[in-house]
Amino acid sequence: MIGKVTVGKSFKGCLLYCLNDKKQDIQTQDVMKGRAKILMFNQCYGNAKELIAQFHDVRQLNPKLSKPVLHITLSLAPGERLSNDKLMEITQQCAHDMGFENNQYVAISHNDTSHQHLHIVANRVGLDKRTVSDSQSYKKIATFCRKIELKYGLKQVLNPGRYLSREQRQIPRSDQRKNQIKEHIRQTLNESRYYHEFEQKMKAKGYQVIKGRGISFIDKKKVKVKGSEVNYSLQTIERILEKNRLLELKQAPGNLKMQEQIEQSKPGLKSEPHGLAEKEKLKLENDNSVVKDLLKDLTKITFDVMKSEQSMDLPQKEFQQKKKRKKRLRPSGH
Repeated sequence: MIGKVTVGKSFKGCLLYCLNDKKQDIQTQDVMKGRAKILMFNQCYGNAKELIAQFHDVRQLNPKLSKPVLHITLSLAPGERLSNDKLMEITQQCAHDMGFENNQYVAISHNDTSHQHLHIVANRVGLDKRTVSDSQSYKKIATFCRKIELKYGLKQVLNPGRYLSREQRQIPRSDQRKNQIKEHIRQTLNESRYYHEFEQKMKAKGYQVIKGRGISFIDKKKVKVKGSEVNYSLQTIERILEKNRLLELKQAPGNLKMQEQIEQSKPGLKSEPHGLAEKEKLKLENDNSVVKDLLKDLTKITFDVMKSEQSMDLPQKEFQQKKKRKKRLRPSGH
């Protein structure tokens, strides 16, 4: 059993939703007749209009309270059904455990879904002017549901982790919803090579896919699960898809034959056990040889340039030496 608790401002809106027939399609105005059946009243009675007036009158005993409406939904698992008498017993037990057994409330059974469920609308303001606290309401309803499951032999549901003791949190838990999503992701990845292909196949399985910095999946019951929670983060999914593409490329018969032909056509690699490594080695040796030859040529060119400069300076030096000799031979009287 799954329990949901909400508090609100308007008795009118809540009661009309729970008591009126349901519109199936807004455009065609199709209406589901007889979807709601009142199971029991407490401190109140009448049709929707009368109930709204009675609830409103009592809430005036505490006019400062902004949210006097307490709305509880109790849903059974698909396939499970209980008689109206047992649903009434569950309603009374819920009122006692949640603290509004002496207040106004009405229990309404709905048959507009595949699973049986009932709504309880209660007035948080009592006839004694006291207000029912909404503190820890989620924890209280979770505890109540676990108790009812055991009492009536219903399918047991795991409590949210934040309501468990430290010791209970250490116990490994198996979440069937997450396990199912994880299995669907695994199957879809095995069948996909690209992200858009993966996303289309997940949508075909009934999931909404939300991609941002990470990735999340929303199932048919509008429950959102992050990919990282089931060990399939966006990075992991993209890595698996890339691996699938490379594996497909490698296993393709035409690509494999082409690779063999390329390897056979490479010179000097047929007789060598490590053709690629040997080729790299030869290339490195050739590169070193070219560098050595360049250094030799550069040295030779530099030497020739220096020699040429020396030969150009030689006539200038001889001319200066001859001029000095003439000056020494000239007579002193002149």
